[in-house]
Amino acid sequence: MPARFTKKVKRQHGSMTHGWGSKKKHRGAGSRGGRGMAGMKKHKKSLMLKLYPDKFGKRGFKIPQKVKRIKGTEAINLKALDVYAVGTGKTEIDVVELGFHKVLSTGKLTQALTIKAPVFTEKAKKKIEEAGGKAIETEISEVAEEVSEEPTE
Repeated sequence: MPARFTKKVKRQHGSMTHGWGSKKKHRGAGSRGGRGMAGMKKHKKSLMLKLYPDKFGKRGFKIPQKVKRIKGTEAINLKALDVYAVGTGKTEIDVVELGFHKVLSTGKLTQALTIKAPVFTEKAKKKIEEAGGKAIETEISEVAEEVSEEPTE
């Protein structure tokens, strides 16, 4: 900057308000309409539309991703099996017929059940035997094949 020009601050020395009128005028964020992006949909909307025209709204297309699922990971809890047994009156349950392949240990068994499944957790086996039932493991060969499925919308 050339030496003949003086900065505004230099000129305003001793003026107390530096050209902003009352001392309170140029104090907080209220004088600029809020901090940051505040008011972009309200009082600063015209500024936002001018500077950031694509800020809001949707644009383009996202390709839906394929979901890879390993068949045989569908699991059911002991609690759900107990409710099913009470509802149907069965004491022998084949988990594969219900669409599941693994038995988890969440919940309590209120009756002795014979449960057939390809996979049991150790806790689930223990709880079934404590209730007076049996945990029978079936073949897993047909269950462990990989399946690729389209996502459901």
